[in-house]
Amino acid sequence: MTVIEIPELPFGLEPYGPDGGWTYENGVLNGTAGPKQDRFVPPGGGTLESASDAPRLLGAVPEGDFQLIARVRVGFAAAFDAGVLYLHVGEREWAKLCLELSPERPTVCTVVTRGQSDDVNSAFVDGDTHWLRLSRTGGSFAFHASDDGEHWTFVRVFTLGTEQERATARIGFLAQSPTGDGCAVSFDRIAYRPTGPAGQRDGS
Repeated sequence: MTVIEIPELPFGLEPYGPDGGWTYENGVLNGTAGPKQDRFVPPGGGTLESASDAPRLLGAVPEGDFQLIARVRVGFAAAFDAGVLYLHVGEREWAKLCLELSPERPTVCTVVTRGQSDDVNSAFVDGDTHWLRLSRTGGSFAFHASDDGEHWTFVRVFTLGTEQERATARIGFLAQSPTGDGCAVSFDRIAYRPTGPAGQRDGS
């Protein structure tokens, strides 16, 4: 398995799921989802086995609090195309923070899967680019979004898995195109901080 090393991250990234053609050059991580690729278990009767899959690039996060930050750009072409910061805690427990065409306007969306997935739209975004942040503080995870990478808007806080599963979480990037013929995504301004946010709802 090919490991991609990104100097901004203290861990290597390994591909999971379908081939995403992941490349990293000049500070930009690029990947592509193929037709009808997603990572979602429909609620109300869906099972893990019914989930399709999407290209993921993940690494084992060090113990303790952290923030993973990236500016995401998505080549929107079809409904629900998205670039995603992804959290994997267990085979039946994962979460996504998405910049998604949902279904007609770019939107910050979140999905938390505990056997089955939920689906929440947060805020509309102007254009095809936005900043996303995934963080862990103690036993909880949080999602934030930003226009400029400086002032952060609270999106969601949650927990997943057992204490041991949270301590061995894998984090990284995902591309999806659930209804379309494929979607190219890029992530730049990637940053990792070994601390949680100063506050969840104060813009920090």
